[in-house]
Amino acid sequence: MTKPVLLFLLLTLLAVFGGGGPAAQAQTPAPFAKGADISWITEMERANYLFYNEAGVQQDLFRLLRDHDMNAIRLRVWVNPAGGWNGKNDVIAKAIRARNLGFRLMIDFHYSDSWADPGQQTKPAAWAGHSFSQLLTDVYNHTYDVLDSLKDNNIVPEWVQVGNETNDGMLWPEGRRSLNPQNFAQVIDRGYAAVKAVNPTSKVIVHIANGFNNAYFRNVFDDLVLKGARFDVIGMSHYPTDVNWPTLNAQIQTNLNDMVARYPGKEVMVVETGMPANRPIPTQQMLLDLLDKVRAVPGGKGLGVLYWEPQAYNWMNYGLGMWSSSGRPTAALNAFLNTPPARGLVYNPGFEYTGATQTVLGWTTTGDADADLTQFYGYSSSYQLGHQRATPYQVRTSQLLTNLPSGTYTLRAWGQSSGGQTQCQLYASGFGGTERATTLPATGNWERVEVPGIVVTNGQCEIGLRSNAHANETASLDDVEFVATAVSATSPAAAVARSVAQVYPNPGTGARTIRFALERAETVQLSLFSLSGQLLRVVQAPRRLAAGAQALQWDAPALAAGTYLLKVSLGDHTEFHKIVQL
Repeated sequence: MTKPVLLFLLLTLLAVFGGGGPAAQAQTPAPFAKGADISWITEMERANYLFYNEAGVQQDLFRLLRDHDMNAIRLRVWVNPAGGWNGKNDVIAKAIRARNLGFRLMIDFHYSDSWADPGQQTKPAAWAGHSFSQLLTDVYNHTYDVLDSLKDNNIVPEWVQVGNETNDGMLWPEGRRSLNPQNFAQVIDRGYAAVKAVNPTSKVIVHIANGFNNAYFRNVFDDLVLKGARFDVIGMSHYPTDVNWPTLNAQIQTNLNDMVARYPGKEVMVVETGMPANRPIPTQQMLLDLLDKVRAVPGGKGLGVLYWEPQAYNWMNYGLGMWSSSGRPTAALNAFLNTPPARGLVYNPGFEYTGATQTVLGWTTTGDADADLTQFYGYSSSYQLGHQRATPYQVRTSQLLTNLPSGTYTLRAWGQSSGGQTQCQLYASGFGGTERATTLPATGNWERVEVPGIVVTNGQCEIGLRSNAHANETASLDDVEFVATAVSATSPAAAVARSVAQVYPNPGTGARTIRFALERAETVQLSLFSLSGQLLRVVQAPRRLAAGAQALQWDAPALAAGTYLLKVSLGDHTEFHKIVQL
């Protein structure tokens, strides 16, 4: 009797007669999984692709992902693939690299020689003429063989997918769910048996696409449970757009919570997700929100979130990665950091967290809602806030900032308007003092607008843009900031005044000068951040400077072209300046 068949019989007896009491099954909850499917990595490396961190330093991809607090790697398995990519030997080589850096592992069996997904579930060529009974044996033996070979290399996957995006089953036509749901359930169960025969601790995942579709998931898993298919985890794919992600994230949260309530003992996991690589800020925001929602699944049954092929750049025409064409990760990758990027006082300050929409994420619209929208051609990035309509309108787009320390603040942004409005103002109100506002410039070019001297005494402030306009008059706003100019826990008057720093040349290249004045001796530090809030480098280490005018030199020859934030820390006062590198 062969080793797989013998262990299968032993496992069956164990399932029938029990596997130990509560003490034997008690386990310490595993950490939340944050990771990625990077199955393309060896093929990309063979094609001489290189990977760099944000500072432009070349790094091994596995190390780079680990440095961004990822802790899990997913690898797909094909049976007899062309070129050997994603075949057993290729998977083992990648799994060893993952193990050596302490990654947890998910193995994703496609049961095909190539891609398996909702639109195609083609049997491996070697199995093409087999009966359904033989196919069940093929699934068992292939699953067993790959996992046993991994085990020979001291690798035990934490999770194993039996099939990939099996919305309509697998191994078509015999295992197609719409034709024969009983066969599909048997394939799942035979894969489950093989996994447990090799590694009883590995959790078996059944993976379905479109995690937002609760009705579909109920249909699939109700039937699998009814037909006796065994599995541990419900896996979901989640591919929203930069416009609809708030809606789809809310829907997948409903589905996640329903699955663990409807099927006691089962867990849930987002095993694939992605959004356009050229929309890194919305992608980052989607992921931060999705991570929060999966963590919040009752009973700790939301196991984690994995991104699909984040490292893909200029590769296979795939556009949903996290890398720029320069080989560096975008700001989206920072969503996986243990300390997420700072979101700042103003939420969605550049109107980048969604695409063009009339539902401005993080902002409240009052009045004529159809006159309020985000649209292309922002000041420093893709989108801006716009007020416009073909008929007369009155509209206000606002955000209430809370938990503000008492002190003096400046509201500033970049704006422009067509002119002619009865009212077109950037304003601040409800902060415990008299409302303050300024009119947007009537110009076709972006200009900096400021509302200074906002003395907050009650811990909050409403900020926004309001328009009372005639037909076809327009107003645009972007990059809104609410900056403390003198903050005190007790009284604004107790703060020490300092001049606002100036940076020049800006835009520019190479050396820059940062000028400011200190009323008294202070410790000064300069730090450079990405637009998402990730620290890139310390420009000036903390240094005690005397009172009076100061000028610091900063040379940045290796800084890539783009827009950055320079954090200027002057004692207990902090301000940010946008730096444009040409």
